[in-house]
Amino acid sequence: MRLAAIDIGSNAARLLIAEVTQDNEGKPQFNKLNLVRVPLRLGFDVFERGEISKEKRGMVLQTMKAYGHLINAYGVKHVITCATSAMRDARNSNDLIRKVKLETGLEIMIISGDFEASLIYENHVAENMDTDHSYMYIDVGGGSTELTFFADGKLIFQQSFNIGTIRLLKDMVNDIKWNEVKDFIKVKTKGYKKIVAIGTGGNINKVFSLSKKKDGKPLSLDLLRDYYKEIAGFSLTDRINIYKLREDRADVIVPALQIYINVMRWSDADEIYVPKIGLADGLIQHLYYDLLAKGLSS
Repeated sequence: MRLAAIDIGSNAARLLIAEVTQDNEGKPQFNKLNLVRVPLRLGFDVFERGEISKEKRGMVLQTMKAYGHLINAYGVKHVITCATSAMRDARNSNDLIRKVKLETGLEIMIISGDFEASLIYENHVAENMDTDHSYMYIDVGGGSTELTFFADGKLIFQQSFNIGTIRLLKDMVNDIKWNEVKDFIKVKTKGYKKIVAIGTGGNINKVFSLSKKKDGKPLSLDLLRDYYKEIAGFSLTDRINIYKLREDRADVIVPALQIYINVMRWSDADEIYVPKIGLADGLIQHLYYDLLAKGLSS
């Protein structure tokens, strides 16, 4: 069975098309067939002006039309389409959603930050790791950061904060907001086993690629600090040339590292695993299990 998930984030919109098969024990296996990313950068409009500009609305519509064609080309019957922080904040989101539905048939669902955090957790990475540690999922986006804490074999909390890479670039995150995150983490994680971080999002994936680490090996907090100091010391143009970054990655990677570093510091995590999953992966799994519950998974 083929499924598709569209994630319209504050920095980019992603389409993931996956084939779901079953192994010998009947467990579902999610195999990526295609992943497409378009840097719409809606947050640059929304967080400053409160709405999506005419130009960006046109880009969203064209992107969704293209994604619709790809979904049809792959013969996908079931699709889930979600939007996060920028669309949550934009006062003209509903008008854009209606237009997209009318012209493409795709129905965009704006999801809450807490639900976004739960979708990242759908990947259940921590459940396959040792029980000697607690695990903090850190998903950093353009408009928000989602934290999910897993300890003693169960989910302890999921929380979303309006601290994201674009908001930081726009100087929209003050010390009060940072302290809210710090205090929340310290209170909610007190008394649990040593915490290991699990990082998701395009920026931490890129840092992992730069590190040349083998898949499955963690990055240390000290290494993230080194990358932060190093990359932040270069101009945007130099970052693009030296690290072979796209422009829409080169500007947000520094504030993303700042978020990962702070969350790890406040949770006393020395290492972060990077399983190269994201919201779109969680959406695919959520869609599959929803169809399974409705008897439509065949």
